[in-house]
Amino acid sequence: MPGYGMMFQESWKALSWAWADGRLSTAHNYWVATTREDGRPHVMPVWGIWLSNKFYFSTGRQSRKSRNLKKNPSCVICPEGAGEAVIMEGLAKELRNSSMRQQVRDVYKKKYGSDLDSYSADPIYAVQPRVIFGLVESSNKIRGNPTRWRFEPIS
Repeated sequence: MPGYGMMFQESWKALSWAWADGRLSTAHNYWVATTREDGRPHVMPVWGIWLSNKFYFSTGRQSRKSRNLKKNPSCVICPEGAGEAVIMEGLAKELRNSSMRQQVRDVYKKKYGSDLDSYSADPIYAVQPRVIFGLVESSNKIRGNPTRWRFEPIS
């Protein structure tokens, strides 16, 4: 990863995908960053789930996040905890597949003890990653160099 030379340690390897996958799966809160029509950023916390290499979350159709994603589907998702940072850049699409919507609802209910049924009119977004970055503070127990994972676009 260009520009991160001072963070690299010769004796350390890249962070493992299992580590990043675990961070994305187990975080309770996530930050979602979107872009307003005039180019200003917008960041808000959400609950969500990481399932089959996609991030899923729901928000009100009239929320700023939803309106921003309608105009520009590019977004950034970050699970809580900057000491073990995972930064996912991706594209959000409204999830319309009913069987996948039910699977997301089931996993969400298991994770949070709350369901999305009371928000059935609200969209569920599936965020397909383009790239994910992993960084850990050097004081952390986890040892690994800054790492980037690239994803093939799926049509």
